Amino acid sequence: MNALTKVGLSATVLLALLAPTLAHAEGTDDEVTSSADRKAQAAKADADHQNSLAAQPAVRHRKLLVRKRFELAPLFESTINADFRHVVGGGLKLEYHFTDMLSVGALGVVSTSLNTKLVDRILPTLNDMDPRSPTQDQLLAHLNEMPLHGAAYFNVTPWYGKLAAFGKSFLNFDFYFQAGLAFATLTSDCPATICTDKSPGKVTTVNGMDVPPDFDPNNDAPLNSGTRLGLYLGGGIHVFLNDFVALDLTVRDYAFVDNPSGADFNADLFVSDADNRFLHHLFFGLGVSIMLPTAVKRTP
Repeated sequence: MNALTKVGLSATVLLALLAPTLAHAEGTDDEVTSSADRKAQAAKADADHQNSLAAQPAVRHRKLLVRKRFELAPLFESTINADFRHVVGGGLKLEYHFTDMLSVGALGVVSTSLNTKLVDRILPTLNDMDPRSPTQDQLLAHLNEMPLHGAAYFNVTPWYGKLAAFGKSFLNFDFYFQAGLAFATLTSDCPATICTDKSPGKVTTVNGMDVPPDFDPNNDAPLNSGTRLGLYLGGGIHVFLNDFVALDLTVRDYAFVDNPSGADFNADLFVSDADNRFLHHLFFGLGVSIMLPTAVKRTP
């Protein structure tokens, strides 16, 4: 066998040995390209899927229970932090909902006042023989009442959803918060036979003679009646019984300047406007809200 023949046989054998390796390398390149294509196609499909969902509403066919509806709510209120007299009454709330979240409203309550347990415990301890303490008549005459109160406010409803009862009944609800202006009418009745000091803490002149103040706040006028303006805050929940009737549970805070006891709070031995302070009057309210119009709309 000559040299040329040997070289040809060697080349043939070498090609035979390298053919599988070259084929495998080519296949690997094809597989890498195919895998990259598949990943690119999957990413594109995922992006298309996300873009299509992003354009869709969060909830379909949702009932618009408050949007563009008037709310008319007869209500009952009672104080939950009164020191001397509970305020209990009834009234009306009117509100208009511009959107699901924003609304404006006003409410007014006519009420009566009842002595608290604290007053009932204090009264038996009072007697006319102790000059340092008021008599029973003096204590009661200085306490004020709140026959009328209310507020005008802005309302925000950030959350709403559904409640499930026993897995069968579902009720819509929403939580709301309110802030605005509070007003109240306060009254007290201390007759001249009890509130005898007409110039508390001041020197008076009688028959040309100066008379020093008696420094007895129990016979001073209480100075705790009149109209008050202040801050209103509230928060509550609607629980919808159907498309236009809901239970309305609310905690309300009417904050304004007051001196409920009508007594000498700052201990300067006479009653004056300095005894008033900024107080929070907390109420719990229960109402029945009627939404108008009664027909409810739905989202697409």
